[in-house]
Amino acid sequence: MDYLNLISIPSIATIVYWIINIIKYTVNNNENFKRFIPLTAALLGMIFGVIAYYALPDIIPAPNLIVAILIGASSGLTATGFNQTVKQLSKYSEEKQNKTSITVNGKK
Repeated sequence: MDYLNLISIPSIATIVYWIINIIKYTVNNNENFKRFIPLTAALLGMIFGVIAYYALPDIIPAPNLIVAILIGASSGLTATGFNQTVKQLSKYSEEKQNKTSITVNGKK
């Protein structure tokens, strides 16, 4: 069952990613909440790390609770990093598209 250890970090990161997006949507992209997204993601990851450690011990590769908390926190922060990666790549593609449309149209 070693293959189950491979799914713990991506699954925690995915769950935290969608929970953060749901919260952002419900608070209408509040700037105060946006400042605390990394902290919220780390705390949610910690909670899910503890849940996985006790509920599904075969899934999380942690010999003790402290390691499970650290794996969960890093998984939660991974969700934040993934969100920023997607955001920056989409911003880059929009800027690139705007530059190409300017040169095609011949306008500044």
